[in-house]
Amino acid sequence: MSDNLKITPELLLNAYCSGIFPMAEDADTPEVFWLDPSERGIIPLEGFHVSRSLKKRLLSGAYRFTANVCFDRIVDACAGREKTWINTEIRQLYSRLHIMGYAHSIEVWSAKGLIGGLYGVCIGGAFFGESMFSRDTDGSKLALVALVARLNYGGFRLLDTQFLTDHLATMGGIEIPKKAYHERLEEALQADANFWALPDNASPQELWQLSTQTS
Repeated sequence: MSDNLKITPELLLNAYCSGIFPMAEDADTPEVFWLDPSERGIIPLEGFHVSRSLKKRLLSGAYRFTANVCFDRIVDACAGREKTWINTEIRQLYSRLHIMGYAHSIEVWSAKGLIGGLYGVCIGGAFFGESMFSRDTDGSKLALVALVARLNYGGFRLLDTQFLTDHLATMGGIEIPKKAYHERLEEALQADANFWALPDNASPQELWQLSTQTS
């Protein structure tokens, strides 16, 4: 697709609003293709699940959570695996979206340094999760808790995970048909949400309570 049509940040944002997202075959493939799966992975914000062991880890006080402190580093960490769909063009596009204020990262820190994180795109009341990584036990899960707390506090309506994995299913992730996803997407795009509403000094207890709140 990228051979025939130059992908710009504006085109990428329009694609998200249409329910489409990009991927590459691997890190070394220059081409980018578009996906609109027949079954879409989401995490209902009112149905997020935190296990007892994860709650205990979260409340231990051993972790610090930040947002947008090192966005490009998070993308690099997500791409730093044997098999990845994040190529050079995708790195550059999301870095530009970050500068424009649409792409955000969540970072998890411990005494060991950066141990987990994720990044995604925010439009209206929809957050489109792109990728996550973990360098220590539950690093990516802790990042997801911090993200869901922020989305709930900020009035978001949709957390799109693109596909459903076993990892996400344990935290409340589900699959819904394309038609149902597009209906949710249309509603979420109209919402007046704020990614930055949650204070930076929110405590682990507050993050847990906000992430597991029910409607």
